Amino acid sequence: MDDPLLRARVAIPEHVVRRRFAEESIALNLRTGQYHGLNATADEILDALAAGAAPEQVARAIAERTGAPPGRVSEDVLGLLRALAERELVEIHERDAG
Repeated sequence: MDDPLLRARVAIPEHVVRRRFAEESIALNLRTGQYHGLNATADEILDALAAGAAPEQVARAIAERTGAPPGRVSEDVLGLLRALAERELVEIHERDAG
């Protein structure tokens, strides 16, 4: 899979607040006032992306840890990223070359 989004840099905007609870996490978009539930895997992905990992690195690590097919994990990570971007919970930037 060669989607440029896999190499993107992902940031959590200042208008997004995240909180963890026992079974799930939430992300609150302060601009819209909407809460969005995140399961443990989505929260883990968001943590790794916020720490600077590229989506392809996150997908590879999850696939290696779980034994899931890498292509399917990449598709799942891309789907999550697109859904989060649509809800303005992440900002997606091209990664600087170099």
